[in-house]
Amino acid sequence: MTTLGLYHPGRSLLHRTPAGLKLAALVVAIVALTLVVRRPWQLAPAAAVITLLFAAARLPARLVAAQLRPLVPMLVVIGAFQWIFTGWRRALVVCGVLALSMALASLVTLTTRVTEMLDVTVRVLGPLRRVGVNPDRVGLVLAMAIRCIPLITELVRSVTEARKARGLGFSLRALAVPVVVGALRSADAMGDALAARGVDDD
Repeated sequence: MTTLGLYHPGRSLLHRTPAGLKLAALVVAIVALTLVVRRPWQLAPAAAVITLLFAAARLPARLVAAQLRPLVPMLVVIGAFQWIFTGWRRALVVCGVLALSMALASLVTLTTRVTEMLDVTVRVLGPLRRVGVNPDRVGLVLAMAIRCIPLITELVRSVTEARKARGLGFSLRALAVPVVVGALRSADAMGDALAARGVDDD
């Protein structure tokens, strides 16, 4: 089972940092990367800082690699598109910023319990109750989204391994159809489970 999006216990400073502070820093860091990085060389110092953060969190290298490996196919597709239409430098910047942003997001999820992130979300959205927003429901949606990250990744892995076992070559359609069907079945099962517990639309 993939560990993508799952908490990894630890006692590092990052593990002990409040979830709200980490989420706020994540948003600021991603916005800063998007606005500041304009040339390929500017990716290097940002990557060095993020590498130091992973080292400070004392996360196993194998675990970090498992977090980032599923993102490679998406980055390849985006990079090829950018290279064709905007050139290799822009492709490198776009893919680099995406990779670093995803690495930061993985760092936060690995060092923060999901319950802590959900508690922060509910507290921040609390004042919006006055305008009809249900913070608890938003928190539930966030929890389901986080849970679906490893679920979808596992579906892709299972379908890919099944095709390899049958000696079949790569086909985007043959990969996408069973993954979408499996995802819809899982979503239907989750919906039934939530409805059975009384968590349905008012």
